[in-house]
Amino acid sequence: MSTPVEIVALVVSPVHAFEGRPADGPRPDPVPVGRSEVEIRAGLGIVGDRYFGQKVHRNAAVTVLDAASLDGFEPVPDPVLPRRNIVVRGFPIDTLAAGRGVAGRRFSLDSGAGPVEFQAFRPANPCAWMNVVIGAGAMKALRGHGGVRTTPLTSGVLRVGPAVFELLD
Repeated sequence: MSTPVEIVALVVSPVHAFEGRPADGPRPDPVPVGRSEVEIRAGLGIVGDRYFGQKVHRNAAVTVLDAASLDGFEPVPDPVLPRRNIVVRGFPIDTLAAGRGVAGRRFSLDSGAGPVEFQAFRPANPCAWMNVVIGAGAMKALRGHGGVRTTPLTSGVLRVGPAVFELLD
């Protein structure tokens, strides 16, 4: 099943900004995290991201979020704020996750440079930092809508803009 979608944000974060206590606020990023294009490598993640090639994040190297999850907030936040790597509008991303070590659905995204395949695993549950960067109550509001953690199965490039989402299984 192919679905036209839009990649509304791509995030590459070389360092973790959400450390310490949320009340102290996030650490400033040394470089802007929003990108117009990212390079993805099979089994490793997004080139330049802090989780790239980290064995502990083997099944969670790339997080994908449904932009619709942010639409209920007033004002609608910048899609970069939740720090999910790929933010897509047009498909209910949270339906792809499984749980407890069981793989979810396989899917691909193609923004014009060829499809990049992913294996979905567990939900990307929101944390208390969402209340700081998005607003009070955001953590609770995003439960079940925080995206999905994936691993890339193929290498390629994704760009912000129109794309095609395809379920592979």
